Amino acid sequence: MKRILLFLATNLAVMLVLSITASVLGVNRFLTANGLNLGMLLVFAALMGFGGAFISLLMSKTIAKWSTGARVITHPSTTAEFWLVQTVQKLTERAGLPMPEVAVYEGEPNAFATGATKNSSLVAVSTGLLQSMSQDEVEAVLAHEVAHIANGDMVTLTLVQGVVNTFVIFLARVVGYAVDSMLRRNDEESSGPGIGYMVTVVICEIVFGVLASIIVATFSRRREFRADAGAAQLMGSPTPMVSALRRLGGLDADGLPQNMQAMGISGGKSWLGLFSSHPPIEARIAALQSR
Repeated sequence: MKRILLFLATNLAVMLVLSITASVLGVNRFLTANGLNLGMLLVFAALMGFGGAFISLLMSKTIAKWSTGARVITHPSTTAEFWLVQTVQKLTERAGLPMPEVAVYEGEPNAFATGATKNSSLVAVSTGLLQSMSQDEVEAVLAHEVAHIANGDMVTLTLVQGVVNTFVIFLARVVGYAVDSMLRRNDEESSGPGIGYMVTVVICEIVFGVLASIIVATFSRRREFRADAGAAQLMGSPTPMVSALRRLGGLDADGLPQNMQAMGISGGKSWLGLFSSHPPIEARIAALQSR
């Protein structure tokens, strides 16, 4: 989840900077005296949308290191670090990938993989994960992250985010122009969009952005099932990945998280599950066990 949150936060920040820059430089050429030029607006929205997504992708590894304080292992100094680097190397060789950077950071049990390309990727593991799991379980988690790299998930996520950004920018300005036109329909002296346009665009970008995040989250959840399956293939068995997921979710033999047993809540059934970047752990375990 960490890599997704970092990517989305970076994308939002970059989009904001691009939007402000475009306004300052006056490149909003889609606003004409005769109304909106929809063709120009679509080009503008695509440039802004995909530009923000790809800039975020290029920055992803640097932002991930900075925000987590991850320390790249260049020369293993402990047995644990040596094992970690060797294990990642073994998994990437099985997947036919070049060796990524391997890093460790302080934090709760977690791990992530990021990077703009398969040739420039990073696999980072938290100290909490290393301390709370067996070597087989850690290896399964590493295999899951390597599978993300092998599947090209960061690039695909970038393309999905670019399309989503484009439609959010396009639709927000169309609605903004329509609302502003209605507000100014009796004002013959007014020329060009007014405050109603700017306020509506901002509100619509927020609302449409929230709705669009459901699309991104849906794709992200599907990626997790694929990465789990990839980990099982790299490990030669789904058992280590199932064990690692149980450990991460605090699952007991009945398959429910310990903090949910009293209420009997099944993960992902509430509407908030639409915005989750990861499927319920019990669903991931069920998918692995059905292989």
